[in-house]
Amino acid sequence: MMSLPGPAHQPSPLHTTAKRGRPPAPISPDAGLSHCAWLEPVRNSLFASRLTLDDLVVRSGYSKTRISQLLRGNDYYPPWEITFSVTRALGLPTRPLRRLWAVAAREARKGDDWIKNCIEQVAHQGEEPPLPYQAFTDDVRGIYTDYARAFLLTDQRAHWVVSEAFDILWVCWDTATASDNLHRYAWRLLRSRVMLRAPRHHDGRPDLRAAVFSTREVHNNMTVPGHLVVLTELVDLFDAITRLPDDQMDAAVLHYLCGTPHQAIAHVLAIAPTLTHAVDHHARATVEALLTTPTPE
Repeated sequence: MMSLPGPAHQPSPLHTTAKRGRPPAPISPDAGLSHCAWLEPVRNSLFASRLTLDDLVVRSGYSKTRISQLLRGNDYYPPWEITFSVTRALGLPTRPLRRLWAVAAREARKGDDWIKNCIEQVAHQGEEPPLPYQAFTDDVRGIYTDYARAFLLTDQRAHWVVSEAFDILWVCWDTATASDNLHRYAWRLLRSRVMLRAPRHHDGRPDLRAAVFSTREVHNNMTVPGHLVVLTELVDLFDAITRLPDDQMDAAVLHYLCGTPHQAIAHVLAIAPTLTHAVDHHARATVEALLTTPTPE
């Protein structure tokens, strides 16, 4: 079992000085969604640092070819040993990266024994999350999960995607806290992970029609005469919601599907409370117009 010491100097992922040398080639299109979930922040950290691939060779002990393959996500799924060595050299937290790596390994059809053996090759004491990060995620977890469930339909999928987003946020925590608005940064991250896995219409819009069956109106009216009319109207309504601009759609989903109060919506979307009502007003007006506009033949 190997034990790797931390680097003598861990570069800040927020360093803005131009990096020497040529950056790695783009991520391979064959890399899966879960693979990219950890690979993208790792590459962003490298781009923002002063380290070159030659520096990573010295710090990690692996060849430039193998590091380049890791950073591109091509040829093979990397064992945890080299992944840990490279990310440690960049000063990134191990615990969230190890979880993200393991999920992506299963996506790459690696067996549980392979994953376990890879992890056991590296002796490392997992660090605790920063207290401000822990407080932030505890604060928004419920609303984030409700939003994810509206698109992904099951509690299991919703909790999994929120956990993935929070692990990425931990990896990027320095960048997130240095951004103009932490809540906005985190919401965009969560939203991007949900949308990557949400069912889609042919035109690329998220498909909320299946969420109709989870609404209180449908449950309360299943045995009432005319319930099919209610069902059809809700399908049309939810379909129209997905045609809204992103902020308006998010506010509509949170308020009308998740039952989130306007004040809480303003909090997680990082907009002024007065703007929440304005967004809701515009959303309702736009939905009404969409519902009353004849569909082109």
